[in-house]
Amino acid sequence: MDNFIAHILVVDDDEGIRSLVKKYLNENNFLVSTADSAESASKKIEIIEFDLIILDIMMPGKSGLEFIKENKKNLETPIILLTAKGEPTERIEGLEIGADDYLPKPFEPKELILRIKNILEKTKKIDQKRVIEFSNIMIDLNKLLISNQKKEYKINNTEKVILEKMINNPGKTFSREDIGFLINLDKERSIDVIITRLRKKIEKDPKNPKFLQTIRGAGYVLWIE
Repeated sequence: MDNFIAHILVVDDDEGIRSLVKKYLNENNFLVSTADSAESASKKIEIIEFDLIILDIMMPGKSGLEFIKENKKNLETPIILLTAKGEPTERIEGLEIGADDYLPKPFEPKELILRIKNILEKTKKIDQKRVIEFSNIMIDLNKLLISNQKKEYKINNTEKVILEKMINNPGKTFSREDIGFLINLDKERSIDVIITRLRKKIEKDPKNPKFLQTIRGAGYVLWIE
């Protein structure tokens, strides 16, 4: 898994668990998004292509099992269930309907990381574009680098999420709302600043962008030659 940075969705109604798991994963070089309910997670997987989902079973509203039943047919992403010790029936049902693994709470962080790495080694998707070249520009999402005019620019995790979605949907316009949902940000001005920063790394003339363009009244689009 050299240079592969997996994007993981953590779904749990307990803010403490979400924060703790995110901390563990960030410390092990994973990119992390979170959701506090099955409903919120369903919206996120419509927009973001995650590499793995860590899913709590017992949540208010729809349960983790209901989430799997509703989404697994159209979802190739592997799922690890987080379960309470008193939920053996739910664990078995989760595995039967499509979960890939489970881990009882409380759990050891090292065990969670090992389970994640084992699953990703077996199921890592190779169909998504993560390295592209166009007009003497190379975007490498694995190494988090943009090479342009013999210069190299680092990509941060926020920029990586935006570029990954745009690269795999060339010519599609993304509204500020779409981008905000991707990166958990609802301030339009801040989104504009991120796009401006990306243009400085991609465009020869950032003030007159050729590739990362603004569609007036609609949003932003990445044109790849």
